[in-house]
Amino acid sequence: METKRQKQVGELIRRNFSTVLQQEGRYIYDQALVTVTNVVMSPDLGIAKIYLSIYNTENKQEVLLSMLEDHTHLKQALGHRVRKHIRRIPELEFFMDDTLDEMYRLNNLFDKLHAENQMGEEE
Repeated sequence: METKRQKQVGELIRRNFSTVLQQEGRYIYDQALVTVTNVVMSPDLGIAKIYLSIYNTENKQEVLLSMLEDHTHLKQALGHRVRKHIRRIPELEFFMDDTLDEMYRLNNLFDKLHAENQMGEEE
């Protein structure tokens, strides 16, 4: 379970990293739409696990790899934004958050079942 400080720093990183992606992300991943959905901090606040939703592209893994290549540039840009709030800039780890993709997939599956009349009788 996260402590209050972990949640505070995670939210600070999430807000500021979102701004960094808005300002400098186009140079890294071109036309994809990348949003930060969640940030989970390690107990010592040394590692930030950043969960990203990636849209408007077929190859989501490529976007994640290009962000890993420019890891130092992204960390420096984040450091300039949060250096007055935290002592040590955490290491950034990127993960793909496919929660919304899974929701759309299930919605389509339910629509298909409903169209084929396999949902059972409505009450």
